[in-house]
Amino acid sequence: MSRVADKVVLMAKSSMLCGLLAVAAHARAFDFVSVATPAILYDAPSLKANRLFVATRYLPLEQIVSLDNWIKVRDSSGKLYWIEKRALSSKRFVTVILPVAAVRANPDENSVVVFQAPQQLALEWLGETGSGWLQVRHLDGVAGYVKINEVWGD
Repeated sequence: MSRVADKVVLMAKSSMLCGLLAVAAHARAFDFVSVATPAILYDAPSLKANRLFVATRYLPLEQIVSLDNWIKVRDSSGKLYWIEKRALSSKRFVTVILPVAAVRANPDENSVVVFQAPQQLALEWLGETGSGWLQVRHLDGVAGYVKINEVWGD
């Protein structure tokens, strides 16, 4: 009888773990935001704090902490900043981190190259394929697939 109880407990724990992993995976999708309009990045959550630099439109940032009207964010270099919440968009973008990334017609290394994306180019994030590729769109409307390790913001 104890074996049956042990199996029931094990199944319950497994089910709970799967549920938590699903929630964590879903929550991860909301960790990245982008700059909606050019905005100042600060060293503290205040307009009186030191102004560090102006972030350009579409810059992807990883959201770390939300505090009233301020968001603490991390950029692709790993540096932390504060930005006003109103300057951000939930529309996701990624930036190319290699000197040039090939954006392909299909998520396959042998697929035709649709365009070459230079370093620091912002591409709209359309979704993950689950196979190491992201579907992206250039600001001019051309869409394709890029390897996840060639961009930052996902």
